Amino acid sequence: MPVEIRELIIRTTVVNNAGDSASNSGADASGDNDAIVAACVEQVLKILERKRER
Repeated sequence: MPVEIRELIIRTTVVNNAGDSASNSGADASGDNDAIVAACVEQVLKILERKRER
């Protein structure tokens, strides 16, 4: 009997580093965003793969 889960919990932690310079934060932020998006895409693909196996 399949089990359907209808709840999604997303937890985040935001840290504000006041010591970062403005010139470095733009380049680092785009790299960080790319890494975050890549990790999210990977997790979504794993979830879809598990659903397909059922």
